[in-house]
Order: sequence, then structure tokens, then C-alpha cells
Amino acid sequence: MRPRELSSTLDLFPALTPTLAPATHTNSYAIGGRDVILVEPATPYADEQRAWIDWARALASHGRRPVAIVATHHHPDHVGGVEILARELGLGVWAHEATAARLDGEARSLVTRRLADGDAIVLAGPIDESWRVLHTPGHAPGHVCLFEERTRTAIVGDMVASVGTILIAPGDGDMQIYLAQLDRLAGLGASLALPAHGEPIDEPTELFRKYIAHRLMREAKVLEAVRQAGPEGATSADLVPVAYADTPVALWPIAKLSLEMHVEKLEREGRVERAPAKADAFRVV
Repeated sequence: MRPRELSSTLDLFPALTPTLAPATHTNSYAIGGRDVILVEPATPYADEQRAWIDWARALASHGRRPVAIVATHHHPDHVGGVEILARELGLGVWAHEATAARLDGEARSLVTRRLADGDAIVLAGPIDESWRVLHTPGHAPGHVCLFEERTRTAIVGDMVASVGTILIAPGDGDMQIYLAQLDRLAGLGASLALPAHGEPIDEPTELFRKYIAHRLMREAKVLEAVRQAGPEGATSADLVPVAYADTPVALWPIAKLSLEMHVEKLEREGRVERAPAKADAFRVV
């Protein structure tokens, strides 16, 4: 069912997007009792965009007025509709500078506010809301989360999901920073987390800690696989069957991307080094 009213000041609208399976939709959120921000201009599909616009316009019948669109980061399943949605609704887009820099053409010109860590988004209403901007890179350089202190609610974008997993990939990703930001989120004491993919999360601190533990478990497997390779070292293609032996073979191409991020982290920490005997290979220091 959509839209879904989570509270009198918070609605969820899942829209079909070209996201990473098994997820099929990206959640957008309408936040605020009178002034409203719309988080995640996600869908690139025309029929879904029409439904999204109808949803946003219908907020007025409840005395709620959209004032801006917020993009948590620049990935296509989060900004696929940004140009059309912003133009049709006459709204500016708010995003981190690193996200704005990665948007193309007209989309970049639509960014009217560059969000920075610690900024407050104050929404007037029957009860004013103040959402603190948290710059949380790791999945994407400009990724931001939003946190409302009074309700202990966090909008977490692609930091965690309740369906599927979160890919930390070469180019945009940084495993070391991602884990540090998960730890930061775990320290918020949030009572509700709203992810871009899947259902709302009622015990977010537990999930943040679970994500950290899982990534560190995988990192230990990667390090052991490098150790087993010996002084000649091993490439990421060599390491995947060992470090991801518990993962279906069909997922190994995606696993390889995450493994490369783990190896990059381990190299930065001085725990592995490049092996001269084989191109693109690593060995334990």
C-alpha cells in the first residue's frame, strides 16, 4: 500500500527503481507537519513519477506544504527522477556538495542548498521539527543521513537496508569510512531508522552493530585468504572463492567489488601489501 502514513508528520512512498536485487523499490519520505521535505527523488520511470508527484501534491489537503527535495546521495536509484520531480513541483533540491558535483546538467543546477555535516533543517509545524544533517560517506562520497532528536528518528538512505544488502564499491565506496560512519550512527541512540530499501527498522542500533560485525567477519575471511596465498600473493579474483565460499557463486561478481574495498582498507592499515611477483596481487605484510 502506498503512500503509507507512519505518523501525522511522516509518510513513506516506495517507488519502483533500477536498484540492486533483491530490492525493487526505493523509499521516499515526506517529513514535517506543515513545512515538508521530500527525501529521495528516486524513480526514473514516468508512471511512477506521476504517482510520486500526485502524492506530493496531495499533502496540501492535509495542511502540509513541500518546501524542498532532499537527495541522500547521487546513485541512480536515488536521483533518477530529480529533474522532472523538482521541475513539476517547483522545488529546489538539497544535497551535499559531493552529491551535487556528481549530478549531470540540469540536475546539478537544481541544487539550491548544499547540505553540510551539522546543518539543521528546521520544519515549522504544529510541533516544529529540527533534523540534523549527518554527512556519512563510505557508500557514496556525499551521502547524508538526517536525525531528529526529539523523536529519535533517523533517515539513513543506503547506510543499511532491511531488504538485501549495501554494496561498498570501488569508485564511490570506502570501507574504512563506511564502518566508522556506521559506528557513528550506532551512537545516536535512534529508536527508528528509515532506510531507502525495505521496511522501517525498529531497533536500528542493533542493526548498525550487526552490519559492523558482519563486515569485520568478512574482512577476517579476506585477510585469511590473502594469508593462505603465501608470499606470491593473490588477486581479488583469486580471493573471492576462498573469502566468499559461503556465498552463492552467482553473487561472486558483486562480492568481488566488496572484497576489493576490504583489501584497500587492509592495505591502508598496513596489514597487506602489493605482491611484486603477480600483477594486482596482495600478500600479508
